[in-house]
Amino acid sequence: MKDRAHDEAMAEVYRQDPAYALQLLNSILEDGDQSELLIALRQIAKAFGGVQAVAEQAHLNPTQLYRTLSADGNPALSNFSAILKAMGMRLSVQPMHAPMAHA
Repeated sequence: MKDRAHDEAMAEVYRQDPAYALQLLNSILEDGDQSELLIALRQIAKAFGGVQAVAEQAHLNPTQLYRTLSADGNPALSNFSAILKAMGMRLSVQPMHAPMAHA
């Protein structure tokens, strides 16, 4: 069951605090929970004008993007990167631990 009121409330939080959206996505990526990631991306897309607007910015078919962000979605890396770029973010790789200084 979809909880539109919750999605709208979260979209408002992300609109008001984009840094929180970034923090949340990084946390989800660290945990590796794909379904949670897709939920967050749908909610963040709402904050950026909706899936239609994000699809346009990402040069993706809106129907394809709806499917990609659905509960059963499995975005290709290229689509994931395009979606993030349309929302002013990017995927990056960081070390899990700070590198040790050489003596």
